[in-house]
Amino acid sequence: MTIRTKHHFSLFKLFCTGTALAAVLGLIVIFAGMVLYPSFNDLIDCLLSEEIRFAITLSMVTALISTFLCAVIAIPAAYSMTRFDFFGKEAANILLNLPLSLPPLVAGIALLIFFSPVLSPFGSYLASIGINIVYTSAAIVIAQFFVNTPYMIRSLRSSFAMVNPRYEHTARTLGCSEWNTFVQVTLPMAKSGLIAGIVITWSKAMGEFGAVLMFAGAIAMKTETLPMALFINMTTGDIEKSVAAAIILLVISAVVLVAVEHFGKDKGVEYV
Repeated sequence: MTIRTKHHFSLFKLFCTGTALAAVLGLIVIFAGMVLYPSFNDLIDCLLSEEIRFAITLSMVTALISTFLCAVIAIPAAYSMTRFDFFGKEAANILLNLPLSLPPLVAGIALLIFFSPVLSPFGSYLASIGINIVYTSAAIVIAQFFVNTPYMIRSLRSSFAMVNPRYEHTARTLGCSEWNTFVQVTLPMAKSGLIAGIVITWSKAMGEFGAVLMFAGAIAMKTETLPMALFINMTTGDIEKSVAAAIILLVISAVVLVAVEHFGKDKGVEYV
């Protein structure tokens, strides 16, 4: 039996759809204005400049390292928060989600104080053995890691939660150890969500600004990631280079969102 639904004019539907289309049109107009601001030749010259190439390389390398470190911590942490009950779990959940609601600048200040050779005993000890973290590329990695690990944990928790525990119990009854069950059953079933979570975490690391600015500084050709290049050149009046850095970040974000839509659709992946 086929049920036929009448398609009738609806002011409510028209209002909602029109609002969505207006929002999309506004975004297109604003971003198009930025992309079309510099001439094509000026844009190419900026993209090929030594400064922007340095910023691209530094951003990609630090983002890859920090994302790998995030995954090492986030995968077992997210699984434990999804599957196991333990004392203090609610408090741990609040603390893990706390950085998500804080401005990244706060994380940057906390890291700066903790690693500072002047403000912290730990930083002073590192300095005494010849290790300086503040205002270096290592600080960029640490800042990205500190800010993005809670996000990845939250994202992967959603992916693990969508894996039916019955499959894990069945594997255990067939003789698999907990480790083998996790590697051979849980991870493959959560693979799409894991990939999407890792990809978007890498994108967030590429665009991290506040924590990196406070902890690593905005030092040209030293700690100059793409967001720092945008900031430095905007403050010095070189708008073309700022736009070039912004366009690169825009393209990366668009590609990542397409990848998330492909890998993370219906897999519980969160965008924020």
